[in-house]
Amino acid sequence: MPAPLSLPRLSWGDPHATRHALLVHGLGSTGALMWRYGIELADAGWHATAVDLRGHGAAPRAVDYTIAAYAADLVQTAAPDDEPWDLVIGHSLGGAAATVASAGTPAWTRRLVLIDPAIHLSDHDREVVRQSQQRAFDDPSEAAARAEHPTWHANDIELKALAAQQASRFAVEQTSIQNTPWDVRADAARLTVPTHIIASDPKVYSIFKGSLADEVRRNPVVSMSVVTGAGHSPHRDLPDDTMRHLADALR
Repeated sequence: MPAPLSLPRLSWGDPHATRHALLVHGLGSTGALMWRYGIELADAGWHATAVDLRGHGAAPRAVDYTIAAYAADLVQTAAPDDEPWDLVIGHSLGGAAATVASAGTPAWTRRLVLIDPAIHLSDHDREVVRQSQQRAFDDPSEAAARAEHPTWHANDIELKALAAQQASRFAVEQTSIQNTPWDVRADAARLTVPTHIIASDPKVYSIFKGSLADEVRRNPVVSMSVVTGAGHSPHRDLPDDTMRHLADALR
């Protein structure tokens, strides 16, 4: 396994809470953009910790941007009580890295919730992701983020623009290049902890759908729901609906 990096953290809720969750963002994003989950969990009595992944936000830079390297960092990210995380929520790339981390180290977390996880990317999806990241780097302003996502909350607009300004362009580009093919289906098949996937709506845009979803759900620990009307970031497109899906998954 690649040598891990120490990841910067921010948190929501009482650090002395009895339940601890780790929040893992997607490509080109930051831990701060997981704020919806942080608030929801804190209000429910959890302590939630978000990290900036390597090459993103304030995290250390590196040359290794394989999913295995992202996962190694997560495995070394301990809960405040040094017990297994009670819950890990991972979006997109974060979902892929959390999958690899949990499959390789089952004691790392007791439960997974994956948000439209990047378990396997087709060539089409890789190009969609590349173009999206290209636009963000070409104009990392709030005005550009607002023009592309006019329905998003002001916090998400602010933080999305800041994430593009803070991210390493090398890291984002190398994440795509070094993960060719982009495929952690074998790791998903080895998951042993309860795992719920909150997918986005294929009629809008989803990277977890169809035959891929069918294949991953053959693992009996995996369940799935879809946020109707939401794109790849359902917590930003339809936050209230997404939080209801999360609450249902944790019941």
